[in-house]
Amino acid sequence: MAKLQPVRGTHDLLPAQARGHRHVVETARAVAARYCYDTIDTPIFEFTEVFKRTLGETSDVVSKEMYSFEDKGGDSITLRPEGTAGVVRAVMSGGLAQDLPLKYFYAGPMFRYERPQKGRQRQFHQVGVELLGVPEPSGDVEIIALGAQILEELGLLTDTKLELNTLGDSESRASYRRALVDYFGEHRAELSADSQHRLDRNPLRILDSKDPGDSEIVAVAPRFADHLTVEAADFFAAVCAGLDDLGIAYTLTPTLVRGLDYYCHTAFEFTTTALGAQGTVMAGGRYDGLMEIMGGPPTPGVGWAAGIERLAMMSGDTPPPPRPFALIPVGEDAVRRATPLAHHLRRAGITVDLAHRGNLSRRMKRANKTRARAAILLGEDELQRNAATLRDLDSGDQVEVSLDDLEARLAQFR
Repeated sequence: MAKLQPVRGTHDLLPAQARGHRHVVETARAVAARYCYDTIDTPIFEFTEVFKRTLGETSDVVSKEMYSFEDKGGDSITLRPEGTAGVVRAVMSGGLAQDLPLKYFYAGPMFRYERPQKGRQRQFHQVGVELLGVPEPSGDVEIIALGAQILEELGLLTDTKLELNTLGDSESRASYRRALVDYFGEHRAELSADSQHRLDRNPLRILDSKDPGDSEIVAVAPRFADHLTVEAADFFAAVCAGLDDLGIAYTLTPTLVRGLDYYCHTAFEFTTTALGAQGTVMAGGRYDGLMEIMGGPPTPGVGWAAGIERLAMMSGDTPPPPRPFALIPVGEDAVRRATPLAHHLRRAGITVDLAHRGNLSRRMKRANKTRARAAILLGEDELQRNAATLRDLDSGDQVEVSLDDLEARLAQFR
């Protein structure tokens, strides 16, 4: 029988990796809470239409990467490839659109059929935030500042660069689209097959092409800044001024576009050179038309998502869990008394590892393996005196302690 392995593009989060993920999520959640963002959790699968309608049928996500299937009831279901569409759907179906503005934080697995590589898996994990109902540029500034603070508290901000662009309003994009169609149309034969396909459907995505030949053509393509309406230019200027006021450095990147159809105005990415080709660690922007596309009222929105795997890799080793106290019973009576004692100490907030089997030597070896701070030796003689021997595993010192005083003595080790 073949040895069972994880499905290609998935990976197990073993304890060390799980600690890294938890560190990223808990840091992000804590910072988001200080900005008054509530946690929201949506299902990991939705009706396919939620993503097909919002992400755009010409997007790579919909056309190439979605995990979609028909369930037993005949409905087309898709594992979520991103978080924003599900959050907006939840706001609509939950009747929350009357309570704007809304601030949400989420964390969880996403699914895309891509070629697995470092920092990119078919099941991956993201943290993200969404701000709904705020049309002002200050909303964009807050969202970016929140992301920057999370990176700072993870110790990663200095390893990243904030790249910023504007996708303008609908009038700006229509004008720019015409200019791109004219320009790229003159170079159609020189474009990659993917970009030729995009030229007919969504020419803005050619700007994001990674093909070396396309890059040379994109380098001298028309610039969005030349096609912005006065209103769109003023909006972007206000975003830049707001970031300047906060001391958040950024680089203007005219070729930066988002890969999804519902974005407008501000687009941004925090990128790094620490992860090789997979340089984007956090990305987002404004999506004022999304809820309307989904059948709801026109509602402004802005947000971002960040890859937990990539942030965890950049963070390196996370602090190990708290050092436990090893409870080591010796003798049948001690074994019987050990479980209630461990239960009592754990309820008091003390981390206890109870050795369930083995002689004293084996149990002490386990205590050392778990990096125990001290060992609580519970033997027959000690029990007769209602006591235990407390051994400091760093210094080797030991003392007999009454079981009535044990909790207080353990607190001294914290």
